[in-house]
Amino acid sequence: MAKKFTASSKQLKPDAKYNSKLISKFINCLMLNGKKSTAESVVYAALEIASSKAKDVSPLELFETAIENVKPMLEVRSKRVGGASYQVPIQVRSKRQQSLAFRWILAAARGKKGKPMSARLATELLDAYNKQGGAVTTRENVHRMADANKAFAHFAW
Repeated sequence: MAKKFTASSKQLKPDAKYNSKLISKFINCLMLNGKKSTAESVVYAALEIASSKAKDVSPLELFETAIENVKPMLEVRSKRVGGASYQVPIQVRSKRQQSLAFRWILAAARGKKGKPMSARLATELLDAYNKQGGAVTTRENVHRMADANKAFAHFAW
């Protein structure tokens, strides 16, 4: 009898160097065209560069703090009410917070040009750790938008 696929049978393995599932997920998000070893080398080099610039901080701690600083608490969703569309602020689930943080950090790093990806990613992680940079700016803009539209919060579903 063939084994049935279940969500629990497809577990994410922690990464080899830091034994962290969070870094493993980030590597998978960075990966292009199935080139996981390239993505791993970019992430590990970026963490080494960033932790050498930030004194007395382990690479894993720097990465976790950077992700935590970029996670959004609120976002706006469009909702149609009586022919008009309103931007309704809602709380973000923890899984979506994490995926948005990954996406914003990678978008900010990919948006910079002229350096290798590991250097760009290291700069962005260091900026996120210090609560500045492109990803944190995106988070602030999302929070500002949610705050500006809090009058429509009663439309939240």
